[in-house]
Formats: sequence, structure tokens, C-alpha cells
Amino acid sequence: MVGAVRVLAFAGVRDVLGKEEVSLPLPAPCTASELLADVCARYPGLVPYQGCLRVAVNGTYADPGDPVRVGDEVALIPPVAGG
Repeated sequence: MVGAVRVLAFAGVRDVLGKEEVSLPLPAPCTASELLADVCARYPGLVPYQGCLRVAVNGTYADPGDPVRVGDEVALIPPVAGG
């Protein structure tokens, strides 16, 4: 059964996606890095930023190998500069 994940987009990611959130199909559990690669394949404008985007799953920053499952909320967070 194919489910979906809710992807929240912040700052420049939101600009590329053209919206604050999207629902993406997830045919099977994957890792955070696999999901990021899939999002970048769907939205090629993100490819230049792929290496610096942070992924959070259900409100917690994820390591590349952390699991992503159907129904999860995934946030894509670009680097933040501050002072």
C-alpha cells in the first residue's frame, strides 16, 4: 500500500516548491537521505542545496540513515545565518 509523508518547506525551500507544504507518496519506508534525494529529483531547483539542507522527522533533526515512514511529518530546513 502506498502512503504519503507531509513535507514542510521553510525559507528558500518554500520558494523552490512554491508552497509551504506538499504531500509526497511513500511506497515503502526509506531513510531521511533517500527522501531528500527523492524531493530533489521532483524539484530540481533544490539540487544545488541538497548537501546543506537539514531534514527533521516528526520535529527532530534526522541523521541521513534515520527512517522515514508513511504518515511522518518531514521538514526541509535550509542553513540559517544569524548574528
